[in-house]
Amino acid sequence: MRLEGKVAVVTGAAKGIGEQITRKFVSEGARVVAVDLTDLTYELEGVSGYHLNITNREDCKKFADYLQETYGQVDILVNNAGITKDALLQKMTDEMWDQVINVNLTGVYNLSKHIAPMMITAGKGSVINIASVVGEFGNIGQSNYAATKAGVYGLTKTWAKEFARKGAAIRVNAISPGYVMTDMMQTVPEKLLEKFAGMTMLGRLGQPEEIANAACFLASDEASYVTGHNLSVNGGMRL
Repeated sequence: MRLEGKVAVVTGAAKGIGEQITRKFVSEGARVVAVDLTDLTYELEGVSGYHLNITNREDCKKFADYLQETYGQVDILVNNAGITKDALLQKMTDEMWDQVINVNLTGVYNLSKHIAPMMITAGKGSVINIASVVGEFGNIGQSNYAATKAGVYGLTKTWAKEFARKGAAIRVNAISPGYVMTDMMQTVPEKLLEKFAGMTMLGRLGQPEEIANAACFLASDEASYVTGHNLSVNGGMRL
């Protein structure tokens, strides 16, 4: 029960990696506020769903007020919500660019801006930003997505310095998944999936549970001396 007594907020929690992080945290004793635009696809004791558009700054402020009033604390924040709108640069529309930037980068800013002060007041906390291997190395047709995930690294490094500068034990880290078998990947042709698997040293794609395990470590006291770090969970890509 590594997270017993802790309150966690997980965005993009309706399915995929967010769902598995939520399930892992609950299994380790945390109470989880599972945030998404849509209804959760599961019910678990210890999990409360909350509808939130993280691109709406006023709604993010109201959500932080709700957390303060209902739980009185937030020990863990996982910024996982994200979208893709892929196209080569010359074919990418301004709308595609703006949508991805607004959710994947500005959304992380919007929510963290209001939850971080709660952690600073409490003098402790763990923020985990879900980035991507694409943010590390780029990818054809994903200018917008790669830019947001690279931006998440910048936020992670900066906040690791800012949030702890007055002595608060707040850690901020990122996780960069490789190719993981989420619903999004189910639509990818089998030949491409085999190609992606062949790019890893382990010869396979990742599972959402493996990202959840990494998040649980960073959220727990086992990672009490880890901050400002990007944990690549990608099966050995780009070695």
